[in-house]
Amino acid sequence: MCINTHRYWYTYSQQNCLFQSRSSTNCLSRRHNTMRRYSISMKVFVLFCCLWAVIVDGEYLKYKDPKQPMVTRIKDLMNRMTLEEKIGQMTQIERYLASADVMKQYFIGSVLSVPGSVPAPKATAEDWINAVNEIQKGALSTRLGIPMIYGIDAVHGHNNVYNATIFPHNIGLGVTRDRDLVKRIGAATALEVRATGIPYTFAPSIAVCRDPRWGRCYESYSEDHKIVRTMTEIIPGLQGDLPANFRKGVPFVGGKSNVAACAKHFVGDGGTVGGIDANNTVINSNGLYGIHMSAYYDSIIKGVSTVMVSYSSWNGVKMHAHRDLVTGFLKGKLKFRGFVISDWQGIDRITSPPHANYTYSVQAGVSAGIDMVMVPTNYTEFIDTLTQLVKDSVIPMSRIDDAVKRILRVKFTMGLFENPLADLSLVNQLGSQEHRELAREAVRKSLVLLKNGKSASQPLLPLPKKAPKILVAGSHADNLGYQCGGWTIEWQGAAGNDLTVGTTILSAIKKTVDPSTQVVYQQNPDANFVKSNEFDYAVVVVGEVPYAEILGDSTNLTITDPGPSTINNVCGAVKCVVVVVSGRPVVLEPYVDKIDALVAAWLPGTEGQGVADVLFGDYGFTGKLARTWFKSVDQLPLNVGDRHYDPLFPFGFGLTTQPVKMN
Repeated sequence: MCINTHRYWYTYSQQNCLFQSRSSTNCLSRRHNTMRRYSISMKVFVLFCCLWAVIVDGEYLKYKDPKQPMVTRIKDLMNRMTLEEKIGQMTQIERYLASADVMKQYFIGSVLSVPGSVPAPKATAEDWINAVNEIQKGALSTRLGIPMIYGIDAVHGHNNVYNATIFPHNIGLGVTRDRDLVKRIGAATALEVRATGIPYTFAPSIAVCRDPRWGRCYESYSEDHKIVRTMTEIIPGLQGDLPANFRKGVPFVGGKSNVAACAKHFVGDGGTVGGIDANNTVINSNGLYGIHMSAYYDSIIKGVSTVMVSYSSWNGVKMHAHRDLVTGFLKGKLKFRGFVISDWQGIDRITSPPHANYTYSVQAGVSAGIDMVMVPTNYTEFIDTLTQLVKDSVIPMSRIDDAVKRILRVKFTMGLFENPLADLSLVNQLGSQEHRELAREAVRKSLVLLKNGKSASQPLLPLPKKAPKILVAGSHADNLGYQCGGWTIEWQGAAGNDLTVGTTILSAIKKTVDPSTQVVYQQNPDANFVKSNEFDYAVVVVGEVPYAEILGDSTNLTITDPGPSTINNVCGAVKCVVVVVSGRPVVLEPYVDKIDALVAAWLPGTEGQGVADVLFGDYGFTGKLARTWFKSVDQLPLNVGDRHYDPLFPFGFGLTTQPVKMN
């Protein structure tokens, strides 16, 4: 992609404000004139902001001066803010509501996009930048010109944006136990998020999923908190490496190529009874702090900027109202200095049914220590309710000031006051080939070989690339949406190959085999078809259809139909390898004996070529289960270390193969 690169910076003094710009033309393109007009208009706007930045009506504004210490800037700004402006900073609203007028009238501090909330269908990076900047201009037009912070769920790559690189979901990354890999994924994700003008992601999830019936289990790296702690290395990938001797608990964002991260969901979301989403985690203090809290220690040490509270409860007390844990432990004992954000309508759900007593919910949530509320739609009700609670002295002004100070600390740390508007300098990072190669590497390392041959002396894998005729079957073989899973373009994900850009497993197989090999694809062939065609071997790709959150909760954990019949029809007639595409272990025991080779591929994302790389021996299998693979759902929950531990495949299991040269 051909771009013009523009860099802006300011030189401040009490007397003047100088604007400087350097422009370097990288290449000529048909978009040159359009981008030139964009750049000129941006220069004019930034010049206007700069001239206004430090001196207003002859008064020197310390908070506008980047040479001042952060504590001075925060204090100066807060001394100027009204109650309405402070509460506005605590308010996060959805993108489609965030007009310039709303931003200005209500002093809104933050905006988010949920999956599916996009500037346009298949919006480009430029479309996103223009949309985010328009909202930001509304925020900058307020009396004090406090920039808003825009957040998005980039949880396995920049997964809400068309053409972004979609990495494997966390359940697959946990298999790798590779801290360097997840750090590089974090850095790549940060670049793609910044490419669209967004500086904040609601990631990573550091839940410890203890029951695969939970619909969010694929968002968890492992049932083992030690692996989850290792995977927090994604945070310095997203935010940048901390400087030496950086103060513990203080948020950090390294620069314009990094984003603010969000450790979630605080705390115990992966331990609910029966794996029911947003339910009650019944566990003693040792279990909570030892299993579910432990990754927060690492996240805070690594400078995570924000923490999101869980919908769930701990022993009957809603986390969104749990002052002892949010204020007492997180902010007090762990000395977290970033801001705490609610989940979507999280304070509404303090009551049952949700929103039954909104005044109580606002009081309980803010008093518990929530600093920014993901409202996200009824923002006037939230603002009015919180304002009245403060005026009635139900919520002290000190609590409001603590929240706003934390929000401003993150904004100053990110450089939002100096660089509030995004430019086009990173647009070529979205879905870049380098990032897709990284995702392909992650897919290779996330695969777990559970069986290889009906006897150890006769392994099926790696498959020969050269064979007269092979069969590829299964509902998941040629379905990019199924590969990516939930939280991809839409909240629940989607089926088919049109949702974004990527490589299906079928396409990858066709690219990998020898040109003389005939590849026959039949989604659900009958046994007679398989027998009559005399295939050399078959690759069967089956699994779960996409889901997210509570809609993914399952009590049976079965492979989606017609997966079981496909396995039976194919594997009963020809040598077969079954590749399972799923967000968690599923019921496999009835089929294992019929299958020659079995691979857990989890939710690999857009780069299906990584699956073929390992199936055909260009790389070896190395992955080890980061979750216990149960025999029957009647055993659940079943985790490594349990007294009656009798799994189908134990935690840590995974067969290995060696790469094959000249396959």
